[in-house]
Amino acid sequence: MNKKDLIANISKSTDLSKVVSEKFLVKFMETVSKTLAVGDEVILPGFGAFAVVQYSEREGVNPQTQEKIKIPAQKKVKFRVGKILRDTVSGL
Repeated sequence: MNKKDLIANISKSTDLSKVVSEKFLVKFMETVSKTLAVGDEVILPGFGAFAVVQYSEREGVNPQTQEKIKIPAQKKVKFRVGKILRDTVSGL
């Protein structure tokens, strides 16, 4: 399912127009992004939680040249699956 399909599905299941559904989805994504950018977590009970994890600098290997390289410290977004989503996907 892509963004267009998701908007159509939201519109159909909520009786909202596609324009309103798209605005909602865009604002939801912006809000999650901004919240994570300041270091806060986004928790959706039953669905899951988005959080930012800090990784420290580490040493790696270039697979083509086998040369050792330094991988800089970075932040990554992690998603922890909630029980309801996990059970739904598992078919429970």
